[in-house]
Amino acid sequence: MRRSRRVALALGAAAALAAGTTAAAASTSAGSDNHRGATVFVSPWGDDHDSGANPGHSVRTLQRAQQVVRSLDSAMSGDIRVELADGTYSMAQPLALDSRDSGTNGHTVIWTAAPGAHPVISGGTRVSGFHPSGQTTSSGAQIWSAPAPAGLPSREMFIDGHRASRASGAVPVTLTATATGYTASSDLMAAWGNPTDIEFVYSGGDGYWSLSTGGLGAWTEPRCPIASVSGTTITMAEPCWVNSTQRVMRTDGSGRTVNLVGPASVGNHELPTSVENARELLQQPGQFYYDAKAGRVDYVPLPGEKPAHADVELATAQTLVSGSGTAEAPVHDIAFSGLQFSYGTWNQPSSNEGFSEIQAGYTITGANGYATQGLCQFIPGGTCPFGDWTKEPGNISFNHDQRISFTGDVFTHLGAAGLDLGDGSQNDTVQGSVFTDISGNGVDLGGVDDPMPAVAGDHTVGNQITDNHIFSTSVEYRSGVGIDVGYAENTLISHNQIDHTPYTAISIGWGGWPDKIKAPAIANSSHGNVISDNLIYDAMQYLADGGAIYTQGITGSSLADGEQISGNVIHDILDHGHAIYCDNGSTFMTITSNVEYNNQNDWGSPHGDYVPPADGSTDDPLDVEHNYWQQGDKDSNQKNVVVAANTIIGGPQDAPRTLVDAAGLEPRYRSLLSVDPGRGRGAVPAAPEQAAASAGEGSAYVSFTPTFFDQGRPVTAYTVTASPGGKQVRVDAPTYLKSFYVLVPGLTDGTAYTFTVTADTARASESSAPSLPTRAVTPGPTTALPAAPASASADVGVGDVSVHWNPATVAHGTSPSLSYDVTLTDQKTGAVTTVTETGKTEVWATNGRDTFAVVSGLTHGDAYAITVAARNAAGVGPAASAGVVTIG
Repeated sequence: MRRSRRVALALGAAAALAAGTTAAAASTSAGSDNHRGATVFVSPWGDDHDSGANPGHSVRTLQRAQQVVRSLDSAMSGDIRVELADGTYSMAQPLALDSRDSGTNGHTVIWTAAPGAHPVISGGTRVSGFHPSGQTTSSGAQIWSAPAPAGLPSREMFIDGHRASRASGAVPVTLTATATGYTASSDLMAAWGNPTDIEFVYSGGDGYWSLSTGGLGAWTEPRCPIASVSGTTITMAEPCWVNSTQRVMRTDGSGRTVNLVGPASVGNHELPTSVENARELLQQPGQFYYDAKAGRVDYVPLPGEKPAHADVELATAQTLVSGSGTAEAPVHDIAFSGLQFSYGTWNQPSSNEGFSEIQAGYTITGANGYATQGLCQFIPGGTCPFGDWTKEPGNISFNHDQRISFTGDVFTHLGAAGLDLGDGSQNDTVQGSVFTDISGNGVDLGGVDDPMPAVAGDHTVGNQITDNHIFSTSVEYRSGVGIDVGYAENTLISHNQIDHTPYTAISIGWGGWPDKIKAPAIANSSHGNVISDNLIYDAMQYLADGGAIYTQGITGSSLADGEQISGNVIHDILDHGHAIYCDNGSTFMTITSNVEYNNQNDWGSPHGDYVPPADGSTDDPLDVEHNYWQQGDKDSNQKNVVVAANTIIGGPQDAPRTLVDAAGLEPRYRSLLSVDPGRGRGAVPAAPEQAAASAGEGSAYVSFTPTFFDQGRPVTAYTVTASPGGKQVRVDAPTYLKSFYVLVPGLTDGTAYTFTVTADTARASESSAPSLPTRAVTPGPTTALPAAPASASADVGVGDVSVHWNPATVAHGTSPSLSYDVTLTDQKTGAVTTVTETGKTEVWATNGRDTFAVVSGLTHGDAYAITVAARNAAGVGPAASAGVVTIG
């Protein structure tokens, strides 16, 4: 695998940190002095018949180095270093560590980069021999082909360090759901090859305008393979289909599934939002299709890309490194520093199991999974404990381990979760590392299969995840999480920067859903977990009902040992949810001294407490104090929930500078922000998603979720294209993010239009592929004004006011609201100030979701009368009063 000089230099920043954070061991010939440490030398040009005693006698594979380490004198009094020279280490088999590979006598086995080296541990299979296939796309682009190993599973391909896209597109036929799949409007797909490769994708998120979303809840994006296509009959793969469409409903009138998480079936009457992984879908530059049966890769090159001369890697290994101990004999005292882990895959979603999601990458599996898995006490035959669903694996994975550290490493171009520290992980450290371009979760800690471990070695305790940069993760399984923690104790998650994630940034806890049916959350051992001083922004870029920091279930036995969330700076959390989200069963949480702005909601929400002796008449105890935010909740102390001494701010400039400056990477780790392995040659941003349109008179309004995965090519603008006619409107990215819609004028009334969107960079050759088209809308006269908002109110800050309202229901034939005019009339001077509030909150809001905006710069002591009015394509509607308030 070749790397550009730019990537190598960037990775050097991580390696330099590793050198500073890992103790240096004395270097002698391997095994030569049992009173000192030893170094085992490894290089891609080494010889596994050699000793590894010095660079001139290096071994070639990590497995051979493992054997040498095991052969060293266990009485050795120093650390053992396994020093990897520059280059790529292809992992035909994972490096499988166990207790025999642990440090001894209080010392550590350190797997590390040689000074100045940037070794890559790779699960990829190189593909070469690309040539023009003689076939073209419908737009005339040449399709290139290359031979590839037949029968070798893979879902991901990378070209010169950037991720290629699986062939995908809109469903080309109209579908009607059946018990076993669908009836199609034509037999078009029956002529497609390899039907078992094809997947239907069901995207969640917020439905709005002409967009309909699917999923098994707004927070999910399940996917199921096709089993066969015959004529117009499409049969879906089992058990994915039944697990995704027949989740058992409760019979108590609650209207909920027995698993208490999401609906009984994938949304929109089981209709997919897109289709993926068929050669017939190859249309856009940057897309590929791997035909494992024929042993061939087909690819549409990006502009200027030369596949015949590129480093093309199919991700084929599911595990690169694993460490597996037991409660009695853990694997321990092993360090990894300055290494890059790349090109792993995950085969379950391609199998008949598919990706029948519950939440955060957990899925339902098994022939009867929908009816039994994790349902425990709530259904006869349910397996225990409640909520124990199938966990997404990590390409680097440990369990029952102690004092494992990853410092200055890079996890990128991976196909599952990046790093999984599972059950029984104790006193591990993840520090100064980079996680990006990962298909699923960035970091997993703990599990959900053992809420109350009876054996000390089964507890997940004392782990630290600090000073890491986690960004552009969950690029394939977009319901994933930057850091996902199950049942864990005394965890520290601090000083990380997490940005550009499609769903939640940090998720912690499990098993709280039973409060939905007035039952107690699952008892668990979690306590003492601290989430502090993290910088989180641009999370929730695609799916909904999550947050920057999301908590589920019981977090301790008191406020003293419950979850502590403090000193975090959280801004620009996009889709609906909460910046800090206390979901079902979240008990004994303290939320203090956080800075939050430009979010959909700053925190939420209390839930009834059903843990005996509580009976739901009080709420799960929460303490929410001394935060700086825009939501503006009034002080209160009721039902065990304290909200006090919080300050309304107009932006970060109104919060204490010490809090704002302290969040995120500490100074010595800020060089990590320059480490972006996605900057491969020829890379382009991912296409925008979830485009929707609304018609105006001679015009249309188009909205879409922005690109969160730019592959190192920052998006500077978006271009909207109308069809028919090709009318284009280009808007710079900051302007779009402020308004969250693009006006396309000059359209013909009475003509139906669809729209696509591209993400543009500073270079014309680096624009993304277009989004999937919107549904058709037809421009025409718009005369109906919006109704007045409902439930308008105002909360007062120091020179600021937080104004809240609910959008009115959009009447039939009325265009949706695009913005809101907040008008303040100074009762002393008569001065009138109108602020037009726009953005995603305003564009996508519904009458069931409270919306708010902060107006700053008001005069202390003056009283203001406040009104709110909606504005749509026809103009400004009637105003609603938010009352008269006096500024403090």
